[in-house]
Amino acid sequence: MGSLITGILLVLTFVLFIMFAMRGGNLTVGFFVMAIVWTIIGLIPLNVAIKEIFTDPVLNYGKTALYIILGSWFGRVLVDTGIAGSISRRTQSVGSKAPVIATILIAIITALIFSSAYGVGSAIAVGVILFPIMFSMGVPKNVAVSIFTLSIGAAMYINPVLFNQFTVFFKGVAWGDHYLRFGFVAMAIQMLVVIAMILFYGRKIRNGKPFVVESETPETSVPPDVNPITYLLPVLPVAMSIFFKWDAIPALLLATILAFAMTGNMKSYVHFVQMMNTTTKTAIGDIAGLLIMLLVLTMFQSAAVHTMGQFTTVFKHIIPDNRLLMVFIMIVIAPLSYFRGPLMLYGAEAATAAIFTATGLFPPYFLYGLLVVPTMMAVSADITQSWNLWSVEYAKLDTKTFLLTGLPWAWIATILNLLAAYVLL
Repeated sequence: MGSLITGILLVLTFVLFIMFAMRGGNLTVGFFVMAIVWTIIGLIPLNVAIKEIFTDPVLNYGKTALYIILGSWFGRVLVDTGIAGSISRRTQSVGSKAPVIATILIAIITALIFSSAYGVGSAIAVGVILFPIMFSMGVPKNVAVSIFTLSIGAAMYINPVLFNQFTVFFKGVAWGDHYLRFGFVAMAIQMLVVIAMILFYGRKIRNGKPFVVESETPETSVPPDVNPITYLLPVLPVAMSIFFKWDAIPALLLATILAFAMTGNMKSYVHFVQMMNTTTKTAIGDIAGLLIMLLVLTMFQSAAVHTMGQFTTVFKHIIPDNRLLMVFIMIVIAPLSYFRGPLMLYGAEAATAAIFTATGLFPPYFLYGLLVVPTMMAVSADITQSWNLWSVEYAKLDTKTFLLTGLPWAWIATILNLLAAYVLL
């Protein structure tokens, strides 16, 4: 009887949390309240809760927090040193003669930059460069915004910063060849879908009328072009991780230092210190709220694992243990990742992941693909993702149009990548 009451309370609070997240509620508050509520519902002893739910998970998250900080800093440095702007302006020169090809190049550039750069601040800094270029070529607003967000989403499959955030949900999953063989395939699949989308809208792009979107971002002087060799820096951290087995932290630091050095920002000690202080302050400010949310999320994740452990046997009888069947189920219900729903790891799927992990029905890497791919769908085309929301507001695009434009293409990429996860993971 006690287990039945506990189960009912868990389901009720889970549904309430989904409703709260989908209505745009503050996730930091939501996760913290859920951590407390599930700790109480699960009758977890106070001394255990203090240590194993509200202390250890947060302390153990320090390494991942560093990945996020350095990824955000690297993205800011790429913009402030002029590297991102120089790459974009080179692409713009193609736009007047071949706008469709130029749009494809912009999508590829976006993906390459965000293969290592991370954070809403980096997305905004790159977006204020790329959006005016696409708009000046006549790319329709809804198409331009979806191209930008889907390209960032594709890059997230090999972005070491986001990967290390997700590993908190999947014990035993590590950055390396086993994951990257899937990560690169998944990125390539989504980029092919983006390119197909651009070709689908090719006539509208070629016949589009150039227009300008007024931005609230203050105008700044255009930085000079930099040496083209610096265009390789956005992919350097990933390359160092793959070919030399470097951890993402030294790889990001090396790329950041080279970005300063190769753009002349280390010629003067005073100027270098000023640039370093400015970029770090901005980068950390960009992701401060995210860091706090993720720290609280680890508390909720731990509370969910402790509480759901009581129902492992029940869930084993409910959840199908056939991998291919689970893939097809996820294909059908993938849009439930939208609006921080039960298939979005930064939303209600934190509890879903705890349930799947507790059952032990699937190997960690396969489970990673099964649950992360729908999350990537939301990262790529859901309005509740921070940089997607900024992109829509910057372009003065209505939410409905954004969702209707991006969702079909994001869903296609999700279907193909879930099948790829089945084969490769």
